[in-house]
Amino acid sequence: MKYSVDKQENFTVFEPAEKNINSLIAPELKSELFILFQEGVKTLIFDMSQVEFIDSSGLSALLSANRLWKGSGFVVTEIKSDFVKNLIEISRIDSVINIIPSLADAKEYALAATKTEE
Repeated sequence: MKYSVDKQENFTVFEPAEKNINSLIAPELKSELFILFQEGVKTLIFDMSQVEFIDSSGLSALLSANRLWKGSGFVVTEIKSDFVKNLIEISRIDSVINIIPSLADAKEYALAATKTEE
């Protein structure tokens, strides 16, 4: 699985460099996200700008991350694919996972959340 990680002081941006997050990718994705959690990442921004397809295994990986970070510390952003948007809406995952349209807004949210904790 190809991805990039941008660790900042108040948040980490995880960006899969994969068009498909499916049953072939999801197990490794879950592992990578768990490692970031174990490293002490407080807020994870999951940038989906390159993702064009996701299946139930991929959605499960997102839900797993949401559970790890207890919801407020996990943000999904930059959903560009209409297929992915529709699947997230149909599956009602958008009612569970914090979705913020732009990466800039997600970063602002993470910074605001960090200041609230202080």
